[in-house]
Order: sequence, then structure tokens, then C-alpha cells
Amino acid sequence: MGEAGDRAGRRADAIIIGGGAGGALMALHLLRGADSPIHVTLIENNPRIGRGIAYATASVSHLLNIPAGAMSAIDSEPDHFCDWLYGRTDRPAASAAPKAMRYTFVPRVLYGEYLASLLAPFTAHSEQQSRLSIVHAECLALEENRTGVTAVLSDGARHSAEFAVLATGHDASSRRGRCYVHPWEPPCDSGVEPHHRVLLLGTGLTMVDYVLSLEDAGHCGPIIAVSRRGLLPLVHRTATPLPTKEHEIPFGTDASALLQWLRARVAAHAKRGGDWREVVDGLRPFNQKIWRSLPVPSRQRFLRHGRAWWNVHRHRMAPEIEARIANALRSGRLVVMAAKVNAVDEIIDGACVTYRRRGERDAETMHVDKIVDCRGVVSVPYRPANPALRDLLVRGHAQLDPLEIGLDVTADGAIVDGSGRASQRLFAIGPLARAALWEITSIPEIRVQCTQLADRLRGARLRRAS
Repeated sequence: MGEAGDRAGRRADAIIIGGGAGGALMALHLLRGADSPIHVTLIENNPRIGRGIAYATASVSHLLNIPAGAMSAIDSEPDHFCDWLYGRTDRPAASAAPKAMRYTFVPRVLYGEYLASLLAPFTAHSEQQSRLSIVHAECLALEENRTGVTAVLSDGARHSAEFAVLATGHDASSRRGRCYVHPWEPPCDSGVEPHHRVLLLGTGLTMVDYVLSLEDAGHCGPIIAVSRRGLLPLVHRTATPLPTKEHEIPFGTDASALLQWLRARVAAHAKRGGDWREVVDGLRPFNQKIWRSLPVPSRQRFLRHGRAWWNVHRHRMAPEIEARIANALRSGRLVVMAAKVNAVDEIIDGACVTYRRRGERDAETMHVDKIVDCRGVVSVPYRPANPALRDLLVRGHAQLDPLEIGLDVTADGAIVDGSGRASQRLFAIGPLARAALWEITSIPEIRVQCTQLADRLRGARLRRAS
């Protein structure tokens, strides 16, 4: 096929690679409120837009881990998502008043529907008038030149635009053998029998979701969750973020000094009857600046020693989910272990797992029927599964960041190539930018990033047109 713009034959102003939550938010902010009409081509292999890994689940047990009041897609309209929920009278979530709904944790499937509904008006017109073209294919490569960017797709098509934004999100973990099960597949679809002994690698929120999926499927066999420290996500409580002023934060110190400051702040707040959650949530607007101010060696130490502790305090469970996990622990259906898995040897009826408990010298073994990798992005160096990302890295049009946990990008998402040059046409949002921003995996942060990048791209487009 020859080079094309969107489905109507026009050259798009922007191409977005990835149609999950980040890609949907990026498209929305480019399309809404523009001074002049912008045409966007959204490339996503999955037929459902706005879902990605997190919101593709159909289980009503999988809840948002952030209250609905913080999940608006539009920064200037904080109640936008709650108003949308309130309008869905066919859902139990719509029974509460909009203000009360701000503090509820609703099923993630609803958030995927919400994002898809926001893009629908931009595709509701004829092909000639539509400002959003959705192309269901896989992007294999991105070619940057003086006049724009061309996306080379798996179906042979080539789509051109002035800018391209990579919004591929988290890579899904790949299968490594017969006994491994994908954490986002329903257990009954993956060969997990109710009596199976299931080993979960990781004890974070993905593990929590899979335990709920097992319970909903009627699983009665033992579930063992293993991580290096055996830490579980803590629970949300109703808390008002502690007002924090920028000058109070010790930017630029090393990780140890920053931790001491944070602990002292929590202790002082607790003496006044406050909750540690209020301190952590009060820092949220400054987390990216704190991360950028840390020297690289301090970031490395944080990743080795502090990341697990930060995650359980920062990324918390909904109260109703915590109650179910606590019940599973009390009943013995779920066992959480601080240990390191040393080897997995597949056998005919499962796997023999060799592991060592934290603080112990001697290794132990256990037989399991299925293994589920719930650890998320843990590979260092980062090895993307997405072919377009791999191609950019191989050709030197992108490089890994010094921490090797993602792409090297500027603070506003511009991709840095192998020579250290920041692109004027290639950008990355969401988890791909974690090395530069760290706190960029949740909707509130991605929403702000999309708003700012959309403003930049519209401004650059207007300047070129003038």
C-alpha cells in the first residue's frame, strides 16, 4: 500500500501509537478545545479503545485503586467522571449522589467505557468530517524526517503525520512455559483448575487482582504469593492531602536524607492526630520534581531498596478489596511469603519451584500446578515487547535512560536519540516516561502530561502554519 494519512486520505496532524488509557487521553486532549481542527490517527491492534491492560478486565471485582473523584479525564473538570457515572442509571454505581461518588472505588471496566465514550463524538461523523481515525493494526516502525513522521504498520499501510506520540503503556508479561498463566486472563480460560496450587510471583496490586479472579472463579486450592519482602499494598482510608509548600521539600538531597525528612514529617503529623496517607498524598503534586532532583545514584538506590516500600504506601487497595484479601489470609486460602525464587523446573504436572525465604540460608522446594507472574515491569535493562519501540532502539532513534527502566525522554516527553538529541516530532507518555518522571503510571499524572503535551503540539503546529 502507498503512504496515507487517515482513512479519508488526509495527512494527520498527530499519530498516537497505542489505544489504551494513555493513548485515549492523549487523543482526547489533542482533539478537544483546539484553536483549529486537529486530525488524529490512533493506531491500536486491540479492537477496544481506552482499555489497555488495566481497563480491559470484565470482572466487577477489579476496582480502581484511586477514588472516582480523582479519575476525571479532564483536569479542569474534576467531577467529569463522577458526573458520567451518575448518568449511568443502569449501574449500581450511579445510585449515589455525584459528590458522594467522589470517594467510591468503582469497577475498572466502567473507566474503560468512560474513556471510549469521550472519543466517540470525534468519530461520529462521516469519514470526510471525522477528526479521529482509528486504525486497528500493529505499528512496526516509526520513520522521522524533516517534514514529519511515518508509521509503518503490520498490514503494509504507511500513515504520516507531523508528530507521533508513543502511548504503549505497560508491556504484558510473556508466557515462558506450559505452567505459566497470564495474570490478565480469567483463570477458567487459562487452564487453572479449582483445586490447583497456584504460585503468584509478586505481592502488589496485580497479585491482588488475580486472587480476586481466582475467588470469583470458585478456586479452592492453595494460593502462594511470593516477593522479596512479602509486602502487601496498604489500604485507602478517607484522607485529605496535607497541604505542602514547595519550599518545605528538600529537593536535590540524596534518597536517605529525603526518607528521613519524610519519616519526620509523618511522625509530626501523627502526633497531631493525622494519618500518614495525608502526608503521602500531599506530596503527590511534587513527586515528579522530587524524582528529577535526585542524583542518578540515589535513584538507583531507591529502585533497589525503597521502591517496594514506596509502592505499598503510594499504590493502595480499595477498602472493600482489602477486606477480601484479609479474609483470604485469615482462612489460609492465601499465603504471602517473603522469599526469592531461585529456579523453576517444569514437570509433567506443573513445576518444581526452588526458593529461599528471606533471612534463611537453606533453599526449599514446592510443587505448584500454575505460576502467574504478577510483578509488572521488572526487567533491567528494559526490553520492550512493542516492535516500534524495539526498532527505534535498534536504529539509535531512541535510547534507554541511565537507569535502564524505560526510554530516555525529556521532562515533557520528547524522545532522546542515541546521540543525546531530543526529538521535535517523537514523544512518549505514560509508563514509557517513568525514568524521567517516575510517577507517571496513574491516570491523574498521565492526564496532566497529556494536557501539557497537547498544548505544546498545538502551539508548534500553529507556529509552523503561521
